[in-house]
Amino acid sequence: MKLLTVTVPCYNSAEYMEKCVDSLLVGGERVEVIIIDDGSKDRTGEIADAYAEKYPSIVRVIHQENGGHGEGINQGIIHATGKYFKVVDSDDVMSADFPAFLDKLEECDRNGGIDLAVTNYYYVHTDGVGDRSISYKSVLPAGRIFGWEDTKRFAMHQMLTIHSCTFRTEIMRMASEPLPKHVFYEDNLMVCRTLPHVERMYYFDADLYRYWIGRPDQSVQAKTMMKRYTHHLLVVEKCFSSFHFDDIKQPKLKTYLKHEIFMLSGIAILYTRMNKTPEVDADLREMWKKCFAHDEKWGKHFRYRTPLTFVCFPGKLGQHICSLVNWLANHVVKFN
Repeated sequence: MKLLTVTVPCYNSAEYMEKCVDSLLVGGERVEVIIIDDGSKDRTGEIADAYAEKYPSIVRVIHQENGGHGEGINQGIIHATGKYFKVVDSDDVMSADFPAFLDKLEECDRNGGIDLAVTNYYYVHTDGVGDRSISYKSVLPAGRIFGWEDTKRFAMHQMLTIHSCTFRTEIMRMASEPLPKHVFYEDNLMVCRTLPHVERMYYFDADLYRYWIGRPDQSVQAKTMMKRYTHHLLVVEKCFSSFHFDDIKQPKLKTYLKHEIFMLSGIAILYTRMNKTPEVDADLREMWKKCFAHDEKWGKHFRYRTPLTFVCFPGKLGQHICSLVNWLANHVVKFN
């Protein structure tokens, strides 16, 4: 069994995917790299097959009809042989700390294993402005296996994402139904569904994941996020409906999940309402309706008893509040 499976979903990634794959190959035989060619129209499939031919004991390729990023993750989970599982997008790379991270993962495995390894990630902007590390050293103990009771309160910019998370493959298979096809931002759903099953964790304090920002076609560009607001709303509704807060017995896990839902909801609401049309406000109301149907107590808590109530304020005032909050947020974390 491999130590780590890394799934690389690719769609028309020929221009940049080699840097990604090369950064993973330094892990050697401990790593399985599954490249998902998601119906690409360029040379992505050809490049992937060349890697598989050159590194047959490390690289595997799955060619599929276009199903979106989520279907790439689905297939990675189905075919993974590694004890641990990570997603790396084809336009991102792992840092030179990757072999050291694998060493720590092996050490954890010798000591009973873990459910989640957390690492920092580093925003790299194409314009060179706003590069920064998202670190967890203020909230997680480094260098030892720990549980949720050892964590501290996460700051606004500290969310557990696919960039920072490496999960035990077994609990991902146990925790998640397939991610929806042709839906963006679905990786947040993968994390939300899996976290309630996490007990044992390890934090490796290094900027392992290099997250490139600034390509015009990226899903996190502001105009793209506004256009795809329905994807945000769907993901929030599915995240909220993936568990019941009152079933979460570990207090600090419950606190973190509240933080995650609050932040994902806030992002979804901002990019929905920045479209400034009655139609998008109707779609937002429908999202809340579905959340209330799943868990009325906590749905109404988020809608009416948190700062989300201000960005949901009806009419033009609420729309202007959203634009202001988005501007401020991008000065704290320049994420697009």
